[in-house]
Amino acid sequence: MNSFLWTIKRAPPSYLFGTIHVPYTRVWDFIPENSKKAFQLSSNVFFELDLTDPYTIMALTSCQLLPRGESLQKLLPQELYRRLKSHLDYVKHMMPHWMTPDQRGKGLYADYLFNAIAGNWERKRPVWVMLMVNSLTEADIRSRGVPVLDLYLAQEAERLRKRTGAVERVEEQCHPLNGLNFSQVLFALNQTLLQHESLRAGSVQVPYTTEDLIKHYNCGDLSAIIFNHDTSQLPHFINSSLPDHERITAQQIDSYFRQELIYKRNERMGRRITELLEGNPGQAFFFAFGAGHFLGNYTVLDILRQEGYEVEHTPSGQPVTEKPYPSAGSPSETELPPLRHPLGTGFPDATHPEEEPLTPHLLLPDSLSQLEEFGRQKKRPKKQQRQQGRQRQFNDLWVRMEDSTIQLPNIRTTKGTVEAPLTSQEQQKRTETHNLHPPRWDPTSPSSPAPPVIPPQVAVVCLLAVLLPRLLQPS
Repeated sequence: MNSFLWTIKRAPPSYLFGTIHVPYTRVWDFIPENSKKAFQLSSNVFFELDLTDPYTIMALTSCQLLPRGESLQKLLPQELYRRLKSHLDYVKHMMPHWMTPDQRGKGLYADYLFNAIAGNWERKRPVWVMLMVNSLTEADIRSRGVPVLDLYLAQEAERLRKRTGAVERVEEQCHPLNGLNFSQVLFALNQTLLQHESLRAGSVQVPYTTEDLIKHYNCGDLSAIIFNHDTSQLPHFINSSLPDHERITAQQIDSYFRQELIYKRNERMGRRITELLEGNPGQAFFFAFGAGHFLGNYTVLDILRQEGYEVEHTPSGQPVTEKPYPSAGSPSETELPPLRHPLGTGFPDATHPEEEPLTPHLLLPDSLSQLEEFGRQKKRPKKQQRQQGRQRQFNDLWVRMEDSTIQLPNIRTTKGTVEAPLTSQEQQKRTETHNLHPPRWDPTSPSSPAPPVIPPQVAVVCLLAVLLPRLLQPS
């Protein structure tokens, strides 16, 4: 059996692993042990996208939406919109029949599943609706509820306290899909609907099914054709039945997607792998990308070899290095040196309308085909506050004089003139005398010292300090 593991020859070695975006339970038992060993030995595990970062979903949601105030009903031709709505109504009706007993046993409901995939579809850009329609098949619905292989590896890496990261931002995968012109998008959406309407009628067969993909992967088939289809996860529009002018449009779309979603991404991913390896000598990396990025022409492997790295395929029976670290044993995360990352630390915050629910629509090609492990809801991440811990109370903002480190000078005034400050001995003697014989105020005696006068400004401030915390307490 072949494997989808490649070794980057360096000290320590790093690894490239090809995944497919199907439930991990369908392929995990067939993955060779040396691939799993390479994952275990690597201190850094990197993916195409950061699959565990909620901002990945936020950025995807933002990228999918039409500008505020627009909707598909206003944008699409009336007949195309009617067919789209009719097909989605059919899917919603069939979804309870498509779901498996195992999915129901996990607490999945058909309405929830439909809303998670197709929720708010009228506010999405047509190209994303096309992808959504392409994923609403019986086979795809029956596979929901289990993490895909990429997400499972990300969850395992976090459980094992490995350092995880990404070589792409979600915007870099997302924006090229929005680059098609409107006539091309209408053609693609119409052709997608025609294909699924024909499937419903039983007049055509899907050229590549999910079952075909799983079979080829488990058998270790390194053919690029089927796995490049998985990489783009887009319908194929080129067929002999199209008129000449439509065939030209289909070829333009296919060429655009292949260039933007495969070749350009391969170059970007290979360049960032190089930056990670060069910027972090002495650290072992495990890169898990879609298998299609390592197969065919102009792959990630080709980019790395152009950069001078020796990359070799690692068959299933070949052992991987037992100790990839310079020192014995695997260092803990706290012992690893800081990681130099070409993407920097963190991603720019994605903005999205407040009314948009943060649910994964699972439609991005590659890693985001099935991000969410259903049954574990992700809440909308709140804006990060600069200060952690409890909010400061109003009276916490007052500076207590006894806590101040500033020493005020001991100044005396006599009849409007400033005298020299008392010495420490004079001040101590006056304090002792004051404590033994405190002066009393006699209003009838002009020589009696006057009572202390509190300036009105100080009185108001003191009163506010007492009353405001009570007023601000929740009832």
